[in-house]
Amino acid sequence: MEAVQTTPAFTGQRVRLGSETYNGIVEFLYDEADLLDQIKLKEWGALLAPDLVYTVPQRATRLLAEQAQTVVRSVMHYDDNYRSVMGRIMRATGKSAWAEDPPSRTRRLVTNVRVDTTANADEFAVRSYLLLTRSRFNHDEYDLVSCERRDIVRRSGDSFLLARREVIIDQAVIGTPNLAVFL
Repeated sequence: MEAVQTTPAFTGQRVRLGSETYNGIVEFLYDEADLLDQIKLKEWGALLAPDLVYTVPQRATRLLAEQAQTVVRSVMHYDDNYRSVMGRIMRATGKSAWAEDPPSRTRRLVTNVRVDTTANADEFAVRSYLLLTRSRFNHDEYDLVSCERRDIVRRSGDSFLLARREVIIDQAVIGTPNLAVFL
């Protein structure tokens, strides 16, 4: 049985490109990507809402008639909340981060940002595409991870917080030895 999707459906009330809200959310996503690429994990943690839900379900290859079943929410790469994400941040910035020490060199390219309103006036459903490049050690090869992110971004004063994130990775088999970085 599949788990309940953590991000609400888009309402159809698109926030217009170029509006103050749209621009603020895009700036938030760019700032978030920059903090992660610069390995400023504690600063990134400050952008997370205390009721955060962060999931990365597994992907399955299906026939065209079965495309609705390509996202398998009963099996997750990540199934985290605020507390477990903060624990990952503490471990990654401490002395026991063997999976990421030396750290990966990453570049997050955020595109195709679409923002819709939700039933809560302070929350927005945000879809974006992410292309992550990741290189390790002195290898001349690098990993590519492409995905769609389905977020709930909550207004918090003059900025925003990430309240929900579901990452739908395009690949059914991820071509990276571990998924020890945040998407």
